[in-house]
Amino acid sequence: MRGHTGLVTEKIGIVGAGIVGLAVARELAVTRGAEVTVLDKEDRVGAHQTGHNSGVVHAGIYYPPGSLKARLCREGVALLKAYCAQHALPYDEVGKLVVASTPAERPLLAALAERARANGVPDLAELDGLGLREIEPHAVGVGAIHSPRTAITDFPAVARRLALDLEELGGSVRLEHAVHGIRETAGGVEVVAGRRRFGFDRLVVCAGLGTDAVARMAGMPGDVRIVPFRGEYYALEGNARELVRGLIYPVPDPRYPFLGVHLTRHIDGEVLVGPNAVLATAYEGYRWRNFSNFPAIVRWPGTLRMARRHWRTGVKEVYGSLVKGAFLKAARRYVPELTAADLRRAEGGVRAQAVARDGGLVDDFAVDVHGSVVLVRNAPSPAATSSLAIARHIAGIVPAPVR
Repeated sequence: MRGHTGLVTEKIGIVGAGIVGLAVARELAVTRGAEVTVLDKEDRVGAHQTGHNSGVVHAGIYYPPGSLKARLCREGVALLKAYCAQHALPYDEVGKLVVASTPAERPLLAALAERARANGVPDLAELDGLGLREIEPHAVGVGAIHSPRTAITDFPAVARRLALDLEELGGSVRLEHAVHGIRETAGGVEVVAGRRRFGFDRLVVCAGLGTDAVARMAGMPGDVRIVPFRGEYYALEGNARELVRGLIYPVPDPRYPFLGVHLTRHIDGEVLVGPNAVLATAYEGYRWRNFSNFPAIVRWPGTLRMARRHWRTGVKEVYGSLVKGAFLKAARRYVPELTAADLRRAEGGVRAQAVARDGGLVDDFAVDVHGSVVLVRNAPSPAATSSLAIARHIAGIVPAPVR
């Protein structure tokens, strides 16, 4: 295909129609003038992690200064806020409290505040027990940090807008096109998806929970694998929603990339309690009864090494999954007025967490390049927040075409 200049247009394929894949596709169409085709096996965009996350636009509190997460989160917030304003998408700075519930958590809270400031989180404030109640009148704790610029949005709506942008730029999103084969050729990459064969100059894989399967097709199995963790939620019923104004989080355990059970107001007014982090039995294991990928998950040496290292925490998380009272206890630690009648089971999600062969949890974003294929190896939270910045980062490392 020739562009308006008469030059041959670069063709780039994207595997995955989540918010990261769509953001990358749009960025490459804008900055490279490429003809971009997004391939996804589902019948809608944002069907998995994009459509099952908390809706929180993270401010950059948690991430090690200097990491890709820290840098791209802060860049991504600014880009996302502007993008939402441009397209009249919801964006509400409801603010976040990270609450220390005991004196023993105060040192961790102070370290977290120092990290947030190093990352440039704006308007951060450290509060005592009385101060936090001025922000969240029904919350309790011995201290907190307040991030007033932490926001909420509708990430599936953002993904749909990105897909429209791509189509307006001459690209396409081909849904119900599961990828069955990938082969590098002398001129680029050949991809079999659905019932069609596509030829691309470059291929970018943003497959989330399907990363390992696509990586194997591309000949890039690598030294890490995706291990899925199911996050389960309860929603607050009726007037109990008024007990939470914005976002109430615990001080996170520094050993894990998960943030613990928290209370999150959504853009539609619903308030969720969760998630926990339970090892899922399938890559799309939204329910306990799905064991479709369990053998592949446990065959990875890192899975068993991780389980041996963290089995006590794993047992605790499984207990929380099975017993509603465990969720209630976690929520009442911060909002003690809640009762069992205030909680109803809500839809959960599955997080794609990269785990190394030695059982270590990969914390930062990770992208590999092999010939004409770029593989997003790890893009957990705050990937949705950072999606537009991640797209710029990836666009900068996609190899230029050889003409």
